[in-house]
Amino acid sequence: MLPWATYEAMYDAALNRPEQFWLAAAQRVTWKQPPVAACRTRADGWHDWFPDATLNTCHNAVDRHVENGRGGQAALIWHSCATRERQVVTYRELQGKVAGFAGGLRSLGVEKGDRVLIVMPTMIETAIAMLACARIGAVHVVVFAGYAGPELARRIDDVAPKVIITVSCSFQGQTAIPSAFALNEALDKATHRPQACVIVQRKACPASLLPVRDHDFHMLEQSAPAEPVILRSEDPLYILHTSGTTGHAKGIVRDNGGHAVALALSMDLIYGCKPGDTFFTTSDLGWVVGHSYGVYAPLISGCTSIIVEGGASASAIHTLSHEHEVKCLFTTPTQMRLMRQESRHLSGAIVPALSRIFVAGEYADPTLLDWARAYFRKPVVNHWWQTETGWSITAHFFGLPEREPVALMNDIGRPAPGFRPAIMPSIPGEQCGEIVLSLPLPPGCLAGVWKDRAIHAPAAYLDETRRHYRTFDEGMIEANRAVHMLGRSDDVIKVAGRRISGVQIEKIIATHPAVHACAVVAIPDELRGQRPVAYVVTDPGMKYVQSAEEIVAQVNEILGRWIGLKEVRFVRHLPTTVSGKITRKRLLIS
Repeated sequence: MLPWATYEAMYDAALNRPEQFWLAAAQRVTWKQPPVAACRTRADGWHDWFPDATLNTCHNAVDRHVENGRGGQAALIWHSCATRERQVVTYRELQGKVAGFAGGLRSLGVEKGDRVLIVMPTMIETAIAMLACARIGAVHVVVFAGYAGPELARRIDDVAPKVIITVSCSFQGQTAIPSAFALNEALDKATHRPQACVIVQRKACPASLLPVRDHDFHMLEQSAPAEPVILRSEDPLYILHTSGTTGHAKGIVRDNGGHAVALALSMDLIYGCKPGDTFFTTSDLGWVVGHSYGVYAPLISGCTSIIVEGGASASAIHTLSHEHEVKCLFTTPTQMRLMRQESRHLSGAIVPALSRIFVAGEYADPTLLDWARAYFRKPVVNHWWQTETGWSITAHFFGLPEREPVALMNDIGRPAPGFRPAIMPSIPGEQCGEIVLSLPLPPGCLAGVWKDRAIHAPAAYLDETRRHYRTFDEGMIEANRAVHMLGRSDDVIKVAGRRISGVQIEKIIATHPAVHACAVVAIPDELRGQRPVAYVVTDPGMKYVQSAEEIVAQVNEILGRWIGLKEVRFVRHLPTTVSGKITRKRLLIS
């Protein structure tokens, strides 16, 4: 039971007694060597949480629940919207599968600190691969299964994986897309060579395994089981790439100890979920929500987690929530818009066990939230977080006895413990501006950025004083700590909750022989939140329609169709500043 009755009491404890607060929170986790200190500044200026304490994240997510009598409880429930398959795995079954596959990775030479690239859609096997890496101290790098070969090659060269795990095919809607071509193209383009590839064979599209290089996933799963390896709290658990203002994908590194503590606390404090409750996230496991709340947070907390492959329909979400007595649903505004579209032909969704619904990943307008509340007849709230933070910067706290003020329900809430937001105004005296977070960030946030096969302090995120983390989001903060979001201060585009840099798309468009200059901006999309639009200046005499088709095809080939670029607008010139910088905001109002 949480020791605070009100939000202010909780936030004050974290703000004024951080060591005491976080050491108490750490008791939610099973340690081999418990922590004696909460936070320590590293030599590079960043910080480690629970330094020198030891644990294993996989043990916390799986083994300890079997030891404590939850072996027969469902750990993961999987539903494929593409194939209509379903699978339920208990904690005891998950322990056997994870331990066996971890032993299989060991047989391929994977050891503590090695990277393992996982290129898969949301499946039970994806979660097993992640947990197996955590079990033996390998660092998993999950990559969205829809990436094309060139983008995948960049991930391979960035993290230099010893093993790549993939699937024989993924699905676009109900169409099976073989994965072999993208993998082989990526391996041809990459300079790094993995020692082995592991393939999950699917009935819809089996793959031909190459001798020596390729291994069958389920055969490796039958290997001699590996026991959990004891790791330091600050040892890396995973790398997850995100796009930023530079247009280059950055590998965000998450640690073991701080990550486990923050997620365990959040399940109780923010989501109000206890052991045995069922938590349902519609996020792909290749994105941060899938990592945090599809796999790790529910399992560490002894809950049952529902994960889905593909976009779940309103009827599928209703059916799964009703059949499995879901307590909390975590989805995106894009998914909510799709549900609203489908619900025009359905009656309201009454799910007795469902207590509350959370949305994140992009802006959710009050009209959408109000529709969802009327449709589900439950509280529906937005909250704000980033790949870099790994959990909510601001939220609504359903684990506290105090009821959230009604005025906050349409906004992104108040800061979670340990987050200390402030406004950096672009014009002195303004109440709004970029939101920055005072250092140190709380546990669960990025342990650094992956570069040159090492972990570095995230210098690109720090302000000039090096005392604040820059969120690159603009907003304002009220006296009651409520945070209001105004928009993104950089050019990152959120397509159905997935982040892509406009600069990254521009670099690809610029390689087309007809393109003289280009700029990519985001425009609202009714279903996906945002979609990119390209403004292109061409050389005289080029055929616009032909060039537009080629540009779209080029972006799809390199980044993948999920980007959603459909519209190319040809202009005579792009608006620029005196120094020559393109002013993209002027394109949005032109």
